Amino acid sequence: MTSVAETSPRKSSYGGAARRWSAIVWRELSTVAITMFGLLLITFLIARVVPIDPVLAIVGDNARPDVYDAARAELGLDKPLWQQFAIYIGKVFTGDLGRSVLTSNTVVDDIKRVFPATLELATLGTIFGCAIGIPLGVLAAVYQGRWPDQIARVIGLFGYSIPIFWIGLMALLLFYAKLGWVAGPGRVGVAFQDFVTPITGIVVIDAALEGEWEAFWDAWSHLILPSSVLALFSLAYVSRMARSFMITELQQQYVIAARVKGMSEFRVIWRHALRNAFVPLITVIALSYAHLLEGSVLTETIFAWPGLGRYITNSLLNADMNAVLGGTLVIGAVFIGVNLLSDILGRLVDPRTR
Repeated sequence: MTSVAETSPRKSSYGGAARRWSAIVWRELSTVAITMFGLLLITFLIARVVPIDPVLAIVGDNARPDVYDAARAELGLDKPLWQQFAIYIGKVFTGDLGRSVLTSNTVVDDIKRVFPATLELATLGTIFGCAIGIPLGVLAAVYQGRWPDQIARVIGLFGYSIPIFWIGLMALLLFYAKLGWVAGPGRVGVAFQDFVTPITGIVVIDAALEGEWEAFWDAWSHLILPSSVLALFSLAYVSRMARSFMITELQQQYVIAARVKGMSEFRVIWRHALRNAFVPLITVIALSYAHLLEGSVLTETIFAWPGLGRYITNSLLNADMNAVLGGTLVIGAVFIGVNLLSDILGRLVDPRTR
């Protein structure tokens, strides 16, 4: 039979851990709530500051004054600013982002249609960037000042300095127009338009789930080039940060002790130093992924990729402010969600936080 003296410390430790995790959850939720409120306020003010009249975008420039006033009242623009903001928050939290003037669909339906394309592009770009960038950064740190380090620096400088639209155009010219290794602009070829039933919204996954392998390889051929262009930015960022973190870790006492004990260099670098460097690297990867999700506007425009960035650009050019603000709000929410997820993963991976 367990004594009271044995059970009390265990209960106390469980209670202390529960209180710590409750405080962490409460702090994270409070941060998310404040950030979301700020995001809603900024998007609302943007809609009121930009020199675009949403009423004219609906009724046209030649509408009669009574028609204009009726449309303005229907949109709630005749109410005080604070009341408009309260209505805006209420609509957002009920999933109502308004209706797009350009497509005549609700903005939510439009975003559901275009966001998977951006998710597909950014996810593959991040995978490519991390698969190359992390080993490149590790080798640059191990061979600091030698030729692997110089190669990593040149690649990083190239990824940061060269405009992404120029890289996209040159990639299309070389790999599509000259060599014919990949398919051209667009998400799928003309023969495969609406060929695959959307399940996840990601064409390569949907085609594989349905066993439509011709459509799968066609979609993959269209996807590989724009995702590789995006991966160059991710690779430059991740490799530079991986190099910095690894240089710090390789100077730690536990690395010196492991080498003195005769542990193999491969194990010291790839199992011990990289494992500790991976904790701050999670945040770097998450931020890189979020940047690719929101920063693929030029890539989507060059490759005629029907994603969120291109949707926002077309909406802005056509004064469709509901669509622009809805897309901006989604991008901001993605940033908040990715940052929160990286914090959680960092706490789970790093035992010191537990």
